[in-house]
Amino acid sequence: MAQLIKLSDYISRYEQDAYSYPSRFIRLKKKQWERLLDRWKNEQLMPSFYEAEAISEKRNTASFFSKISLKFSRKKTKLDVLRSEELEWNQNHHDEESALDPFKNSSIQQARTEEELKQYFLDHLFRLQIKWASSTLTSQSFPDHKYSTDANLKYLLQRFPDHCLVLYHPIFLLKKAPFESETLIITPTAIWCISFLEEEENAVFVGSKEHFWVKKGAEKEKKILNPLVGLDRTEKVVKELLTKQGSLFPIKKAVLCRNGYLDYPSAPFGVDLIEKRNYPEWFEKMRSERAPIKSEQLKAAKVLLDTVQSIYSNRVEWS
Repeated sequence: MAQLIKLSDYISRYEQDAYSYPSRFIRLKKKQWERLLDRWKNEQLMPSFYEAEAISEKRNTASFFSKISLKFSRKKTKLDVLRSEELEWNQNHHDEESALDPFKNSSIQQARTEEELKQYFLDHLFRLQIKWASSTLTSQSFPDHKYSTDANLKYLLQRFPDHCLVLYHPIFLLKKAPFESETLIITPTAIWCISFLEEEENAVFVGSKEHFWVKKGAEKEKKILNPLVGLDRTEKVVKELLTKQGSLFPIKKAVLCRNGYLDYPSAPFGVDLIEKRNYPEWFEKMRSERAPIKSEQLKAAKVLLDTVQSIYSNRVEWS
């Protein structure tokens, strides 16, 4: 499952520590899945992701200063670190998350196969990712409800590997001016700038150098904004930010049209047109990459996260 490190202009936990959170997420996700699978195989219900909610509500202050103490203690043990991570994983508000408790839902008992259980796990992890990408221990943003049903966001997070770091329509502050970029996927080997171009099934998009392209559907034609305009601007911004920090991480661009066709024989060099005919090959290549998260990848993520806009407020209990 890819990691959502930035969602629009909401505060993200990854902004606090871009180097630690990616590996922490992978470690905790693996542990939770193993616990869930073990209990399911034994026809039992494991404790909820959010079982610590009631306790953490009462001990918020103590847990916060406990974390500070753990962070700066020279005698910090491995057990201390694991406990701190567990608390961070479960740190949500009971009122907000009780409805999302996966173990109160009867569907976990109805999962007939391991694949059904896995999809069930991913669906709830998807919601937890949105939580991580819109709150920290002391601050919170209020994400639009549309993201919880956003098919493209869900596709990126659930279908791509853990080592893919996703910035979904991030907003960068460039000389105090906001710039909403295209979606970015930071893999161990490159940064992909992705523009989704998907409407009705089997539509044909006729590309050109003009400001507008033509979409030919089953019943009518219409003009749409040239997606390469946004991709080119995004590539330019990302490249400038990385160059200033001495990073030469490769940048790639792609127009993604999974359910239709792209007709642009003279497409400019440096952009991949991924459509219905070549999508399976591209997708398999992206998923089959087995490289672990790399330091240069994390450096690129930090550079970008240091420049994004974040709108948030203090949690009530810390006001």
